[in-house]
Amino acid sequence: MSGTAIIRLDELPSTMEAAHARAAQGAVHGTTVVAAQQLSARGTRGRFWSAGRGGLWLSMVARPSRTDALATLSLRVGLALASLLERTLPSLPAVGVKWPNDLMIDGRKVAGILSEARWFGNVCQWVVVGLGLNVANSLPDALAQDATRLVDWVPSTSLEALLPAVVGAMADATREAGPLTIGELNAFAARDFLTGRRVVEPITGTADGITPAGALRVRSDAGPVREVLGGVVTTPG
Repeated sequence: MSGTAIIRLDELPSTMEAAHARAAQGAVHGTTVVAAQQLSARGTRGRFWSAGRGGLWLSMVARPSRTDALATLSLRVGLALASLLERTLPSLPAVGVKWPNDLMIDGRKVAGILSEARWFGNVCQWVVVGLGLNVANSLPDALAQDATRLVDWVPSTSLEALLPAVVGAMADATREAGPLTIGELNAFAARDFLTGRRVVEPITGTADGITPAGALRVRSDAGPVREVLGGVVTTPG
């Protein structure tokens, strides 16, 4: 992580917007904006994300050497962070990766990842990858059943200790956005939260892994498999 710039701020509307602004000014790969709290944090498709003090809220400028499979970026970051959390916090339960951009512990969401690219014509200029990781932040009552925090499992978890390791792992994971390798596909399969589960959005069927391009495979009731590159997954119940 040598040379990676980490810009730490107390409060921001959105670290995503701040990182895009830095990228437009020429910020190099790995430049990271961190806020103690966000007032207008957003997740996939602009959905609100609760981002109060005690969580890890950051966005990183990525300038991958390849951009022919951009949908893989969030998955690569998810795999890298899942592995990092388990190494750093050995008593933590297994961390699953839910396509396209969530980390899960015991069936509940502990982190969300958001990737946004900026283009000039057909050329990708940069990507900002945002991370919202629940560490010791308060969770709204409405999310109590669906979300969890690291301190719920490892009370001694230190946000300050996690930050440099997380930034380093994300910087390494976003150096390219080409198709997933066999090794990466196998690593995802070992953590795949959705495979075998019924989904009703973005299409109806049973989740059946992912493709090298980062698309979700969904097997319909009639048998054929369809591939979906983007969207929000909804499961019954």
